[in-house]
Amino acid sequence: MEFFSLDFLTALVTIVFIDLILAGDNAIVIGLAARKLPKEQQSKAIIWGTVGAVGIRAAATVLVVYLLNLPWLLLAGGILLLWIAYKLLVDESGHDNIKAGNTLWQSVRTIIIADAAMGLDNVIAVAGASHGSILLVILGLLISIPIVVWGSTLFIKLINRIPWIVYVGSAVLAYTAAKMITHEMKLEAVFKDNPAFEWSFMILVVILIVVGGLWRNTARSKSAAIEKSRETH
Repeated sequence: MEFFSLDFLTALVTIVFIDLILAGDNAIVIGLAARKLPKEQQSKAIIWGTVGAVGIRAAATVLVVYLLNLPWLLLAGGILLLWIAYKLLVDESGHDNIKAGNTLWQSVRTIIIADAAMGLDNVIAVAGASHGSILLVILGLLISIPIVVWGSTLFIKLINRIPWIVYVGSAVLAYTAAKMITHEMKLEAVFKDNPAFEWSFMILVVILIVVGGLWRNTARSKSAAIEKSRETH
């Protein structure tokens, strides 16, 4: 992939968008971990916690980039990322297990540990979108760090106001996952010589994930409305 070619820039934009769409959990973790600190220490906890978390995530992503070159792992990573794309739409898990730190370093440690535990989705997504380019991984992280640190809370508010952004993010993840599957070396004979089939497969995968999430959320909303109606009567 040539430096600053159209493919390179498209992959870079995809990585930054993935980092942003999956940054909501990071913002929540950072806020919860630092909430008991004095205001003058909160910014330090956010910066150092994010630096440590991003360092671990960068190392893990580079490792996954190399691992995805092994047979069948690209397929496995793609399938796992499809599940992550679906979970992004329907998951309602809370963050009650994130404890606030009483000191600066307790908060920093909490942020790093929690982010490492929750960062699998981001690592796999970025590794898949990078197409084996370590430069893309590094550039994507460098661009998204300041956005995640200072803009992720704003991004959460934006998602709450414009819910369909989450569906766009899920579609990007599903597309990345489908592309990982079609680039699996063991399946090259199936997809490489038939671009029409490859694109049809990727489009179908994106539609299935988005429609599946929409159907699940609609069904859950109807169920909640019925339950509320029963309670009022």
